[in-house]
Amino acid sequence: MRRVVQFNVVVILALLCIFMKGFNFSTLEVVTDDELLNLVRTEKYVVVLFTKKDCEQCDNFENELTHLREDLVDTLNAWVVKAVSSPLVRLYSPNKEPALVFFRHGSPLLYDGPANDELILHTFTENKEPIVRELSDDNFEHLTQASSGATTGDWFVMFYTTDCVECQRLQARWEAVGAKLRTRLNVARVNRQTVGAVTARRFGVWEVPTFIFFRQGYMYRYNIHKYDVASFTSFATDWYKNARKETVPVPKSPFDDFMQMIVDYLRDNPWIWKIGFGSVGFTGFFYLYH
Repeated sequence: MRRVVQFNVVVILALLCIFMKGFNFSTLEVVTDDELLNLVRTEKYVVVLFTKKDCEQCDNFENELTHLREDLVDTLNAWVVKAVSSPLVRLYSPNKEPALVFFRHGSPLLYDGPANDELILHTFTENKEPIVRELSDDNFEHLTQASSGATTGDWFVMFYTTDCVECQRLQARWEAVGAKLRTRLNVARVNRQTVGAVTARRFGVWEVPTFIFFRQGYMYRYNIHKYDVASFTSFATDWYKNARKETVPVPKSPFDDFMQMIVDYLRDNPWIWKIGFGSVGFTGFFYLYH
């Protein structure tokens, strides 16, 4: 009788452990927007699934991520959470939910692939650090060797500004492009407004976002109005052949760049022309009648 009781206790405890294990790992922890932003600011690695109710595809991603959570914690020491119907999803995914985003030191990478736990794990573990290179006037030619087409490989570059909302929303997708192409070419970005102003003038970049693919001394402008990961990767691997081929201009002399800066400034501020012509007209009128 005593053995039967002990056996029953063991069975009950085993079933309870199985139940608790299933309970603990059957759903992801839900976080608010404020909690998520705090995690992104303070934690090294954060994996977040943006999801919503009554979404079968969202449920599929959550099931895969649930199975994967223990591996992500063990290999990356990452936080794995979900945000339900969060407006923050618009910052990272044009298609909204479901969106799976991996933050590395605050830098977002949008997962662009099927709901497959092995592929998700491979993508995240292979891209633990930001992939996109930040280029400036000081290092652009040295790193890319764009005009010589020399030894550093092909470069796909996004020109952006910090006050461009569309550019901010592209960051996670651009990192995804870098992850897709990392074994084939370099993916980078240049701040047209600040440290990359000279480089932007060199290539005639006036609007943002602007994308240019550099290959073997030539440049190809991405003039397609589709900003998804698949379109970007397709352009850099093959579709660029259909774009207009331009010879990469050599860096401008300081004088030529200064003159180009004046031209760009006048184009961006046409009211200066009106004031100038108005002043000339007023001066002529004054001298004519006096």
